[in-house]
Formats: sequence, C-alpha cells, structure tokens
Amino acid sequence: METVKINVGGMTCGGCVKSVTTVLEKLEGVNKADVDLDSASAKVTFDPAKVQTAALLEAVEDAGFDASL
Repeated sequence: METVKINVGGMTCGGCVKSVTTVLEKLEGVNKADVDLDSASAKVTFDPAKVQTAALLEAVEDAGFDASL
C-alpha cells in the first residue's frame, strides 16, 4: 500500500468532502480516503498495482474539483 496527498480545490462544504471521498473510495485499489475541508486535501491509501495516482487525480477532477499533487 502507498499513501499520497492530493490537493483538492473547489470544496466548500461537507457535501463536497463526501463527494470526493465517495469517488475516491469507489476506485478499485483504494483502501481509504481521508478528505479534509480545512486543508483542502485528501490523503489516499491505495494499492499501486491496482490503481495509479493519475487515476486518483482524474476521479477528483471528473467529480468537478481541481486536483494536484
């Protein structure tokens, strides 16, 4: 397992946090996603053999938020 911190832009409320958490945790290979509104970031623990960092960023962006490492 690996852990990566993703900077998430555009979150304004708890609903945004839930949306980002849900899209990340639906990805195969993601073990856990801790999304924090105050720091505008997500700490994601994942299996790099099943999902790549680029797919994590893409999932966040597809949900309507900005994502970067």
